[in-house]
Amino acid sequence: MAKHKNMNPDDELQTIAKGNLDVWEQLTHMLEGSYEESGLDPETFMLVRLAALAAMDAAPTSWLVNIKIGKELGISRESAVGALIAVAPIIGTARVVSAAGSILTAIDLDEQMNKSTQKAHRVHH
Repeated sequence: MAKHKNMNPDDELQTIAKGNLDVWEQLTHMLEGSYEESGLDPETFMLVRLAALAAMDAAPTSWLVNIKIGKELGISRESAVGALIAVAPIIGTARVVSAAGSILTAIDLDEQMNKSTQKAHRVHH
């Protein structure tokens, strides 16, 4: 990931943790590369990623990137929940409950970012 100009490491980490849109482009590019290399269809690819995020107890920002792309690919919430249910016996219910909370937080982050973007767009026009 390229370092942001004039940004100290602590500020850069805060930016990433908050789901900064500049970082979004870099993460999306990385995700596209791994998709191409996987040879999987889009739905399977995203459901595998969701299962891995749950297993890793990923932060909401990590979920945000994957949820946004999954939504663009037409992955239903039912399929996402199904992936969590499928891995629950392996990773444990605590991780699945944590994943559900992180997903809800990521959805809230996405809505906040969309509102900020819309507000900024209105101010500039």
